[in-house]
Amino acid sequence: MASLKDLRNRIASVKATRKITQAMQMVAAAKLRRAQEAALAARPYAERMSNVMSNLNKGMTDGGGDSSPLLSGTGKEDVHLLVVMTASRGLCGGFNSNIARKARADIIRLQNEGKTVKLLCVGSKGADALKRDYEQLILKKIDFKAVKRISFAEAEGVSKELLAMFEAGEFDVCTMYFSEFKSVMEQIPTGLQLIPAKFEAADDDDAPKSASAAAIYEYEPNQEELLDFLLQRNIGAQVFRGLLENGASEQGARMTAMDSATRNAGDMIDDLTISYNRQRQAQITKELIEIISGAEAL
Repeated sequence: MASLKDLRNRIASVKATRKITQAMQMVAAAKLRRAQEAALAARPYAERMSNVMSNLNKGMTDGGGDSSPLLSGTGKEDVHLLVVMTASRGLCGGFNSNIARKARADIIRLQNEGKTVKLLCVGSKGADALKRDYEQLILKKIDFKAVKRISFAEAEGVSKELLAMFEAGEFDVCTMYFSEFKSVMEQIPTGLQLIPAKFEAADDDDAPKSASAAAIYEYEPNQEELLDFLLQRNIGAQVFRGLLENGASEQGARMTAMDSATRNAGDMIDDLTISYNRQRQAQITKELIEIISGAEAL
């Protein structure tokens, strides 16, 4: 059984830990609002760009033109590049592990199908999670830990590297993994195929918008050059959106994790205090019994 001194030290230690988790929760809450606004603001741009490129590609296909390799692919799906984007810091619950788990499941599936898998890790935690089992598959690790606020420049650097690898023939299909922000309590690990680009079909509610967007336009320069430029731009936009979604999801997950840790620390302090009081009372009672017994013996 722990002594009274040990219990006092343990209570003081847990109280100090609770102060840290409370501070981290407040910092995450302050960062969450800005990160959430940035993530939500990036969604319409990425979605609208996909619609524009979808209409451009449809116009080229109907006109008998050749589609860009970034859209049609290389004609095979033998080599897959998985871009796993996680945080560079921990203490955010299951945020990093959930993304790594989804990527790991796809690695196993692709390898069972006889495909060659390569990994590009953005964020040190994803590389650490996959390093034990798939270290030989990791081509490079990109870390933005020193960057205080993610901008399009970081996303553009990643997209240029992906484009250079694709032009060099290092992969056929590229898929990006990130966590889509839904709420403070919910972040959904998501896999998005970047190359060849895939565009989701418009919903029925968006049919009038799609019809108006599919109107006939004259392009300057020509349609092929414009589509090729937008496809390259789209990769940067999608990477930027993934980084922003990850930023909001990370802060939301950290806020939830630190709130849970703070409450658990409070419960532990209550339990330790009860144990301390019981042991102190038992020790006082024992000393009284010894005093009374000694007095009766005299």
